[in-house]
Amino acid sequence: MIEVGKKAPDFTLPNQDNKKVKLSDFSGKNVVLYFYPKDNTSGCTTEACNFRDSFPKLSNLDAVVIGISPDSVESHKKFAEKYDLPFILLADTDKKVVEKYGVWKEKSMYGKKYMGVERTTYIIGKDGTVKKVFEKVKVPNHHNEVIEALKEQ
Repeated sequence: MIEVGKKAPDFTLPNQDNKKVKLSDFSGKNVVLYFYPKDNTSGCTTEACNFRDSFPKLSNLDAVVIGISPDSVESHKKFAEKYDLPFILLADTDKKVVEKYGVWKEKSMYGKKYMGVERTTYIIGKDGTVKKVFEKVKVPNHHNEVIEALKEQ
């Protein structure tokens, strides 16, 4: 995990339109960087739709929303179109960014262990430092927690 107060590591990944996006492109804005396991799964869809529905409030707080998962550009494109997502989804297919941010972890389901993304959100301030980290995110009210944290910036 990247600690609060530390500089958020820069990275470049392709978005759902296969255009390269760098974290540092958003210098001077608040960034809601949320890591999620998989497109088109129930929890991830709910989380994305909650961010979509909160997008005007987030924009008013001078924040951009960026979702990252190991899914492909094509998967992200279909996911964004299906749910009319107004924000950036980045494809980390080689898992370098999820590892760099400490969210690629051993998980367990029905007694089976596997590697996957632990749902985590970083709030990165306008100066590029990590302002807040939400670990093991519980989806239902998360978007409101993010909005409250941004208001404290």
